[in-house]
Amino acid sequence: MARKKITDENKVIEENAVIEENENVLQEEEKDSFTNSEIEVDDYNSEISVKTEEVTKDKTKKARKSLAESFNTFQNSIPVIIITFVVSLVIMGLACIGVFFANVKGEEQVLVPNVVGKKWDEALLEMQTKELYPRITLRYSDNPGDEGKILEQDPDAGSIVKGYSRVSLVISRGIVIDEVGDYVGKNLDDVRMSLQTLFAGQTKPLIILAEPEYKPDLSDPGTILEQDPPEGFRITEPVTVQLVVSRGPNYENTRRPYVVGQSINDLLQTIARSKIVFDISGHTATGNEKAGTVVSQQTIDEEFVPNYTRVTVEMALPNDSDDENISGIFQSKIALYPYPVPMRLEAVPEEGNSYTILNFNHPGGNVTIPYSVAKGTTLILYVVDKVTDRLVVD
Repeated sequence: MARKKITDENKVIEENAVIEENENVLQEEEKDSFTNSEIEVDDYNSEISVKTEEVTKDKTKKARKSLAESFNTFQNSIPVIIITFVVSLVIMGLACIGVFFANVKGEEQVLVPNVVGKKWDEALLEMQTKELYPRITLRYSDNPGDEGKILEQDPDAGSIVKGYSRVSLVISRGIVIDEVGDYVGKNLDDVRMSLQTLFAGQTKPLIILAEPEYKPDLSDPGTILEQDPPEGFRITEPVTVQLVVSRGPNYENTRRPYVVGQSINDLLQTIARSKIVFDISGHTATGNEKAGTVVSQQTIDEEFVPNYTRVTVEMALPNDSDDENISGIFQSKIALYPYPVPMRLEAVPEEGNSYTILNFNHPGGNVTIPYSVAKGTTLILYVVDKVTDRLVVD
């Protein structure tokens, strides 16, 4: 039994030794296998690294090539891009213009109403109903009662225009004045001028001056003494005003003149001082006649004659064909005045300054004035400071 037991123990020991040896072999094999695995892993990693490098280089090369191709493509596409941009802007601009004109397009066309003769408020309401805008101008009118009425319109009634168009309207401010003024004490010519200016541009003046009645008075000639209708008379239609006007003091008589033998200059002085109207004629001196003097005049028996009585006078004129100066009679036919008005005859030589030949008062009609001036002189007759006639002496 003891031997068998020892044998079993030895057998167990041997088995344990075999197992231990097998384990050592396995460990060695595992160790070798692990070492080989590490070597294989290192080799694999190296191979992967190389392949990765190659792939990276290839991708970089491809990326660079793609970028270059993209850049070239972009450069080649720049004209197309610019053209596309410009065309887009043009299309957008045309679209905006179309939208703008579509939005601001005028309203439908309307018929212009007839508002002439209507009151301004009625006309404006009618314009508003038609969607029309009035452009207003104020103007004086001829007829009393027109104040506030439409006198004219443009465009005319019946015209076709777009809605919201402007229509010009002329509205009456009424008449210039609505009553007769005070003319007593004023000069007739000044009143005439004032009324003419007041009603300038009107077809029918509201105040008309009748032909005045003249009578002697201490006031200056032309002064208005009376008027009818009086100041403050209301004007409802054109009115005619009757006036009484002064002829001036000492109008009635003056001493008869005697001018035979007077020279041209002497006669000019007499005309300037006297209240006589000289109707002068002339002829070339003959026989014993003294050239340049008065040789005859109308015979007057009375010592005093009415102021501005006409007296005929004849002058013997020199033959001036060979002289530098020419003598003659300036003649003009002007309107008749109810009282004498200031006149003057001016001489304007070709060389030198102009000068006055005669200042005088004259009632109008036939005007005759002797002169002796240089050749080429222009004679100008002024009536109340207005040029009435002229003559070139040659």
